[in-house]
Amino acid sequence: MAGRPVEPVDRRTPAGALQTVDRALLVLLAFERTRPDWGVTEIAAEFGWDTSVAQRLLSTLAGRGFLVSDPATRRYRIGPAALRLGRLWERSGSLELLAEPVLQELRAATGDTVLFCLPDSFHMRCVAAVEGEEGPLRYYPLVGELYPAHAGATSKSFYAFLPDEQRHRLFRGRPMARFTERTVTDPDQLEREFRTVRAQGYAWTVGEYDAGIGTVAMPVFLGSEPYGSLSLGAAKERFPEGPEDRLEVLRRAARLLEQRLTHPPQHHRRPRAPRTS
Repeated sequence: MAGRPVEPVDRRTPAGALQTVDRALLVLLAFERTRPDWGVTEIAAEFGWDTSVAQRLLSTLAGRGFLVSDPATRRYRIGPAALRLGRLWERSGSLELLAEPVLQELRAATGDTVLFCLPDSFHMRCVAAVEGEEGPLRYYPLVGELYPAHAGATSKSFYAFLPDEQRHRLFRGRPMARFTERTVTDPDQLEREFRTVRAQGYAWTVGEYDAGIGTVAMPVFLGSEPYGSLSLGAAKERFPEGPEDRLEVLRRAARLLEQRLTHPPQHHRRPRAPRTS
């Protein structure tokens, strides 16, 4: 599978946090595409807990629907309550709230239009955007725009990092529209481009979806899983030397966005000053 190594989760209970709650959340965070189910003894060994502690945590999470237990194997998988929270998260506005400062900083550093997009079937859907210093790329809002999976760096930077089998299922045997003379519609050529994107860590295209627009994009990961893409777009004349002068600032922004999505910044209230009589 394409991806990158997972950064280890800090398993220390934060000061002032409830240990039992923190342990339950660590259990939920242990589930990955490469590790979709866990047994009691495995959880106990993974975290260095007694099996009785692991059993109570797993049973409690299953009781609230965050996990489901297979009666035949006695192994646990993610449950429907997690799906419910995931859908609420997508509509809550929290994602835009976390992404906005990163996008604003990236726009200030480059002057380009900045897009943060998430997969939506055979498209990437823009969920947050900041217009560049030369004005709007379009005469309608960028947020909500759907970018086809096969055209442009915004999409290619994400789909290149999907597992090969999953990507092949999406692209093989599917008609693909041509938007400009530069749009690639041949599956074999697309696969070669995806491999190049994966090897170099970013995608760069000119005029594949919008004529005359250059776009450089990088994937945004959650753990080892590709989650979305962060891209810079502008008239191709703003990229006289290609995307190289934007790569480092874009890479830093993508990593910062990943950090904010996995460890959101906490805003603590200042202690109140003591009253004076």
